[in-house]
Amino acid sequence: MQDSSAKRYPEWDPLMTWVALIQTGSVSGASRQLGISQAAVSQRVKLLEEIFDTPLLDRTSRPALPTAAGNRLYEHATATLRSADQMMEGVRRISRSKRQIVRLGCTDSFAAAGGPIIIRALSSTAHQIRLWSGSTDVLERELEQRQLDIAITPVEGMLSDGIRKVKLFSEPFVAALPASWEWDKPGTLTDLSRSLPLIRYSARSRNGKCIEAYLNANGDAVERTCEFDTTEPVLSMVSSGLGFTLTTPLCIWQARHNIPQLRVLPLSAFHRNGTRYPPLSRTFYLSYRESELGPLVDELRNLIVQAFSRQVNPDIVAALSLGKEDAISVAV
Repeated sequence: MQDSSAKRYPEWDPLMTWVALIQTGSVSGASRQLGISQAAVSQRVKLLEEIFDTPLLDRTSRPALPTAAGNRLYEHATATLRSADQMMEGVRRISRSKRQIVRLGCTDSFAAAGGPIIIRALSSTAHQIRLWSGSTDVLERELEQRQLDIAITPVEGMLSDGIRKVKLFSEPFVAALPASWEWDKPGTLTDLSRSLPLIRYSARSRNGKCIEAYLNANGDAVERTCEFDTTEPVLSMVSSGLGFTLTTPLCIWQARHNIPQLRVLPLSAFHRNGTRYPPLSRTFYLSYRESELGPLVDELRNLIVQAFSRQVNPDIVAALSLGKEDAISVAV
């Protein structure tokens, strides 16, 4: 049984009838224009008056003229029907097109490694990929607001209803020091910061928030000096010998021209009272709206997983001299 308090909205046919009635100026004119009986025109007008709970025609005049509410309904109805026409044409145009445009957003670090692979691999498919990068928070918001079709970000948890996440890969955080820095027996991160300042990701960035929580959990009170929102200035400072940072292999790969001037250590190289530091990692997910992209999602996920397993990860491991346990872990 339908809730009597629920809102009722007019369907397309009564709205088209009302527009025809106003444009032709009579019930008979609307009847001829729409190809329906005059009785059907009158019934649809009465239905609209019931839905809006107000008279739409002044029946004391001859011919009957629209009331103020009737004129307002005509303005809204014409705009609504025009939008409906645009909607129909837009959807049909997509279905007629051989190439569907898909808007894909990803973080800067992912774009540097995976962007070219995605564009090349999908260039001959039925999809035209528009790829752009940005901060995690902005990308997640744009996906929810339908400004993006797919987002690749290191964010766990669900978004709004209808948006699903699938895991792509995880990567550890590592310490990046100047290559010239000699410190063969690492102690704590606090110890290191006393002689080599920590170049931080700012608290505005997701990396910065994650690293700050890690330092606090491990009892490291590190003095605040330089902070940046993005990887490029962080690694530029480190490669110039001005400090060290905590980052990820993918972030280092994003600014890989700095690699010859860097020394990369796993967090397990540091210890406090003989206890090694625990691992810290981030996981990338592919987020998308269910039932809208068909097989493209599985195709794209498989492409990314294979590319990172066979090409990206081996290249990063070799360039940074990482062990397998400190490399990217691809989801199966």
